[in-house]
Amino acid sequence: MSVLFGIYALWYREIRVFFREPSRIAAAVISPVLWLLIIGGGFGSLVSFGNVSFLAFLYPGILVQLALSTAVFFGLYIVWDKKIDFLKEVLVSPLPRAAVFFGKVIGGSTDTMFQLAILLLLGCLLSSLGFMAVLPLSAPAIALLFAFLLVATAGFTGIGLVLGSRMDSPEGFQLIAGFLVTPLFFLSGALFPIDNLPGWLIPFVLANPATYAVDGLRGVLIGMHQFPAGLDFCVICLFSTVMILVGTYAFEKMRL
Repeated sequence: MSVLFGIYALWYREIRVFFREPSRIAAAVISPVLWLLIIGGGFGSLVSFGNVSFLAFLYPGILVQLALSTAVFFGLYIVWDKKIDFLKEVLVSPLPRAAVFFGKVIGGSTDTMFQLAILLLLGCLLSSLGFMAVLPLSAPAIALLFAFLLVATAGFTGIGLVLGSRMDSPEGFQLIAGFLVTPLFFLSGALFPIDNLPGWLIPFVLANPATYAVDGLRGVLIGMHQFPAGLDFCVICLFSTVMILVGTYAFEKMRL
Protein backbone atom coordinates (compact mmCIF):
# COMPACT_ATOMS: atom_id res chain seq x y z
CA MET A 1 0.00 0.00 0.00
CA SER A 2 1.34 3.45 -0.93
CA VAL A 3 1.87 5.60 2.14
CA LEU A 4 0.36 8.63 0.40
CA PHE A 5 -2.67 6.62 -0.67
CA GLY A 6 -3.09 5.36 2.91
CA ILE A 7 -2.97 8.92 4.27
CA TYR A 8 -5.49 9.99 1.63
CA ALA A 9 -7.81 7.09 2.53
CA LEU A 10 -7.77 8.05 6.22
CA TRP A 11 -8.38 11.71 5.34
CA TYR A 12 -11.25 10.78 3.01
CA ARG A 13 -12.87 8.60 5.66
CA GLU A 14 -12.83 11.47 8.19
CA ILE A 15 -14.33 13.85 5.64
CA ARG A 16 -17.13 11.41 4.80
CA VAL A 17 -17.91 10.92 8.49
CA PHE A 18 -17.88 14.68 9.03
CA PHE A 19 -20.38 15.48 6.27
CA ARG A 20 -22.70 12.69 7.41
CA GLU A 21 -23.21 14.54 10.71
CA PRO A 22 -24.73 17.97 9.88
CA SER A 23 -25.88 18.35 13.49
CA ARG A 24 -22.25 18.23 14.57
CA ILE A 25 -21.39 21.07 12.20
CA ALA A 26 -24.35 23.16 13.37
CA ALA A 27 -23.60 22.62 17.06
CA ALA A 28 -19.93 23.48 16.61
CA VAL A 29 -20.71 26.76 14.83
CA ILE A 30 -23.74 27.85 16.87
CA SER A 31 -21.83 27.88 20.17
CA PRO A 32 -19.19 30.42 19.02
CA VAL A 33 -21.92 32.56 17.44
CA LEU A 34 -23.75 32.64 20.78
CA TRP A 35 -20.50 33.73 22.44
CA LEU A 36 -20.18 36.53 19.92
CA LEU A 37 -23.76 37.74 20.20
CA ILE A 38 -24.28 37.33 23.95
CA ILE A 39 -20.82 37.91 25.47
CA GLY A 40 -19.71 40.30 22.74
CA GLY A 41 -23.01 42.17 22.72
CA GLY A 42 -23.32 42.27 26.51
CA PHE A 43 -19.80 43.40 27.38
CA GLY A 44 -19.69 45.48 24.22
CA SER A 45 -22.11 47.91 25.85
CA LEU A 46 -19.54 48.52 28.60
CA VAL A 47 -16.12 47.93 27.04
CA SER A 48 -14.38 49.20 23.94
CA PHE A 49 -10.76 49.72 22.86
CA GLY A 50 -10.55 53.10 21.21
CA ASN A 51 -12.24 52.76 17.84
CA VAL A 52 -12.45 48.96 18.16
CA SER A 53 -15.62 47.48 19.64
CA PHE A 54 -15.45 44.63 22.12
CA LEU A 55 -17.24 42.41 19.58
CA ALA A 56 -14.46 42.97 17.05
CA PHE A 57 -11.86 42.41 19.78
CA LEU A 58 -13.56 39.16 20.80
CA TYR A 59 -13.99 37.73 17.29
CA PRO A 60 -10.38 36.45 16.77
CA GLY A 61 -10.57 34.75 20.17
CA ILE A 62 -13.80 33.03 19.20
CA LEU A 63 -12.12 31.72 16.05
CA VAL A 64 -9.40 30.20 18.21
CA GLN A 65 -12.01 28.84 20.63
CA LEU A 66 -13.70 26.99 17.77
CA ALA A 67 -10.36 25.70 16.45
CA LEU A 68 -9.27 24.62 19.92
CA SER A 69 -12.43 22.84 21.02
CA THR A 70 -13.16 21.18 17.67
CA ALA A 71 -9.59 20.03 17.00
CA VAL A 72 -8.85 18.73 20.50
CA PHE A 73 -12.15 16.87 20.76
CA PHE A 74 -11.43 15.27 17.39
CA GLY A 75 -9.24 12.90 19.39
CA LEU A 76 -12.44 11.33 20.73
CA TYR A 77 -12.78 9.55 17.39
CA ILE A 78 -9.56 7.65 18.15
CA VAL A 79 -11.20 6.30 21.30
CA TRP A 80 -14.28 5.23 19.32
CA ASP A 81 -12.12 3.70 16.58
CA LYS A 82 -10.51 1.56 19.27
CA LYS A 83 -13.88 0.45 20.56
CA ILE A 84 -15.21 -0.62 17.15
CA ASP A 85 -11.85 -2.20 16.22
CA PHE A 86 -11.44 0.04 13.17
CA LEU A 87 -8.05 1.16 14.43
CA LYS A 88 -6.90 -2.44 14.74
CA GLU A 89 -7.73 -3.03 11.08
CA VAL A 90 -5.74 0.06 10.11
CA LEU A 91 -2.72 -0.73 12.28
CA VAL A 92 -2.36 -4.31 10.99
CA SER A 93 -1.99 -2.93 7.47
CA PRO A 94 1.49 -2.20 6.06
CA LEU A 95 0.83 1.51 6.64
CA PRO A 96 3.32 2.96 9.18
CA ARG A 97 1.79 4.30 12.37
CA ALA A 98 3.28 7.71 11.64
CA ALA A 99 1.27 7.78 8.40
CA VAL A 100 -1.89 6.86 10.35
CA PHE A 101 -1.23 9.80 12.65
CA PHE A 102 -0.67 12.18 9.73
CA GLY A 103 -3.86 11.00 8.06
CA LYS A 104 -5.80 11.69 11.24
CA VAL A 105 -4.18 15.11 11.69
CA ILE A 106 -5.03 16.12 8.14
CA GLY A 107 -8.58 14.81 8.48
CA GLY A 108 -9.19 16.56 11.80
CA SER A 109 -7.63 19.78 10.56
CA THR A 110 -9.80 19.75 7.42
CA ASP A 111 -12.96 19.23 9.48
CA THR A 112 -12.01 22.12 11.76
CA MET A 113 -11.02 24.46 8.92
CA PHE A 114 -14.38 23.87 7.24
CA GLN A 115 -16.17 24.98 10.41
CA LEU A 116 -13.85 27.95 10.76
CA ALA A 117 -14.66 28.98 7.19
CA ILE A 118 -18.36 29.07 8.14
CA LEU A 119 -17.59 31.25 11.16
CA LEU A 120 -15.45 33.54 9.00
CA LEU A 121 -18.36 34.00 6.60
CA LEU A 122 -20.63 34.81 9.53
CA GLY A 123 -18.04 37.32 10.74
CA CYS A 124 -18.01 38.98 7.33
CA LEU A 125 -21.82 39.16 7.50
CA LEU A 126 -21.73 40.80 10.95
CA SER A 127 -19.08 43.19 9.65
CA SER A 128 -21.14 44.14 6.59
CA LEU A 129 -24.18 44.76 8.81
CA GLY A 130 -22.17 47.13 10.99
CA PHE A 131 -22.06 45.03 14.15
CA MET A 132 -18.26 45.07 14.30
CA ALA A 133 -15.18 46.45 12.60
CA VAL A 134 -14.76 45.92 8.89
CA LEU A 135 -12.72 42.77 8.27
CA PRO A 136 -9.88 42.97 5.71
CA LEU A 137 -10.68 41.01 2.59
CA SER A 138 -7.41 41.47 0.72
CA ALA A 139 -5.73 38.34 -0.62
CA PRO A 140 -2.60 38.70 1.61
CA ALA A 141 -4.76 39.14 4.74
CA ILE A 142 -6.89 36.11 3.92
CA ALA A 143 -3.79 34.00 3.17
CA LEU A 144 -2.16 35.02 6.48
CA LEU A 145 -5.40 34.40 8.36
CA PHE A 146 -5.75 30.87 7.01
CA ALA A 147 -2.04 30.18 7.58
CA PHE A 148 -2.42 31.03 11.28
CA LEU A 149 -5.61 28.98 11.61
CA LEU A 150 -4.27 25.96 9.70
CA VAL A 151 -1.00 25.70 11.64
CA ALA A 152 -2.72 26.24 15.00
CA THR A 153 -5.42 23.72 14.12
CA ALA A 154 -2.83 21.07 13.26
CA GLY A 155 -1.22 21.56 16.67
CA PHE A 156 -4.55 21.43 18.52
CA THR A 157 -5.53 18.30 16.59
CA GLY A 158 -2.23 16.76 17.66
CA ILE A 159 -3.16 17.38 21.30
CA GLY A 160 -6.47 15.58 20.82
CA LEU A 161 -4.89 12.63 19.05
CA VAL A 162 -2.23 12.24 21.76
CA LEU A 163 -4.97 12.19 24.41
CA GLY A 164 -7.05 9.76 22.33
CA SER A 165 -4.11 7.41 21.91
CA ARG A 166 -3.72 7.18 25.69
CA MET A 167 -7.41 6.94 26.69
CA ASP A 168 -9.74 3.94 26.58
CA SER A 169 -13.10 5.48 27.47
CA PRO A 170 -14.99 8.37 25.82
CA GLU A 171 -16.03 9.66 29.23
CA GLY A 172 -12.44 9.85 30.43
CA PHE A 173 -11.34 11.56 27.24
CA GLN A 174 -14.07 14.21 27.48
CA LEU A 175 -13.19 14.92 31.10
CA ILE A 176 -9.47 15.38 30.42
CA ALA A 177 -10.01 17.29 27.16
CA GLY A 178 -12.49 19.66 28.79
CA PHE A 179 -10.11 20.23 31.68
CA LEU A 180 -7.36 21.09 29.16
CA VAL A 181 -9.33 23.21 26.69
CA THR A 182 -10.88 25.54 29.30
CA PRO A 183 -7.63 27.05 30.68
CA LEU A 184 -6.07 27.16 27.20
CA PHE A 185 -8.96 29.35 26.05
CA PHE A 186 -9.34 31.57 29.09
CA LEU A 187 -5.58 32.15 29.38
CA SER A 188 -5.17 33.04 25.70
CA GLY A 189 -6.15 36.70 25.90
CA ALA A 190 -9.28 35.93 23.88
CA LEU A 191 -11.52 37.79 26.33
CA PHE A 192 -9.18 40.50 27.62
CA PRO A 193 -5.94 42.33 26.76
CA ILE A 194 -2.89 40.68 28.29
CA ASP A 195 -0.80 43.81 28.87
CA ASN A 196 -2.35 44.70 32.26
CA LEU A 197 -2.62 41.24 33.80
CA PRO A 198 -1.38 40.45 37.34
CA GLY A 199 2.25 39.40 37.38
CA TRP A 200 1.54 35.86 38.61
CA LEU A 201 -0.76 35.21 35.65
CA ILE A 202 1.55 36.41 32.88
CA PRO A 203 3.82 33.28 32.73
CA PHE A 204 0.79 31.04 32.19
CA VAL A 205 -0.48 33.29 29.39
CA LEU A 206 2.91 33.49 27.68
CA ALA A 207 3.38 29.71 27.89
CA ASN A 208 0.01 29.14 26.22
CA PRO A 209 0.27 28.53 22.44
CA ALA A 210 -3.31 29.71 21.98
CA THR A 211 -2.17 33.18 23.12
CA TYR A 212 -0.05 33.58 20.01
CA ALA A 213 -2.81 32.28 17.74
CA VAL A 214 -5.25 34.84 19.17
CA ASP A 215 -2.70 37.64 18.98
CA GLY A 216 -1.76 36.80 15.40
CA LEU A 217 -5.37 36.67 14.24
CA ARG A 218 -6.21 39.88 16.09
CA GLY A 219 -3.33 41.63 14.38
CA VAL A 220 -4.49 40.45 10.94
CA LEU A 221 -8.17 41.23 11.48
CA ILE A 222 -8.25 44.47 13.49
CA GLY A 223 -4.62 45.59 13.74
CA MET A 224 -4.33 45.03 17.53
CA HIS A 225 -1.48 42.82 18.72
CA GLN A 226 0.95 42.42 21.62
CA PHE A 227 3.73 40.65 19.71
CA PRO A 228 5.16 40.91 16.18
CA ALA A 229 3.27 38.80 13.66
CA GLY A 230 6.46 36.89 12.83
CA LEU A 231 6.94 35.90 16.47
CA ASP A 232 3.31 34.78 16.75
CA PHE A 233 3.62 32.61 13.66
CA CYS A 234 6.98 31.13 14.67
CA VAL A 235 5.64 30.13 18.09
CA ILE A 236 2.57 28.51 16.54
CA CYS A 237 4.75 26.63 14.03
CA LEU A 238 7.04 25.44 16.82
CA PHE A 239 4.07 24.31 18.90
CA SER A 240 2.54 22.38 15.98
CA THR A 241 5.87 20.77 15.11
CA VAL A 242 6.33 19.60 18.70
CA MET A 243 2.80 18.22 18.85
CA ILE A 244 3.27 16.32 15.58
CA LEU A 245 6.49 14.79 16.88
CA VAL A 246 4.87 13.90 20.22
CA GLY A 247 1.79 12.55 18.45
CA THR A 248 3.87 10.38 16.12
CA TYR A 249 5.70 8.92 19.11
CA ALA A 250 2.39 8.37 20.96
CA PHE A 251 0.95 6.46 18.01
CA GLU A 252 4.08 4.33 17.77
CA LYS A 253 3.66 3.35 21.44
CA MET A 254 -0.16 3.10 21.39
CA ARG A 255 -1.65 -0.17 22.66
CA LEU A 256 -5.07 -1.45 21.60
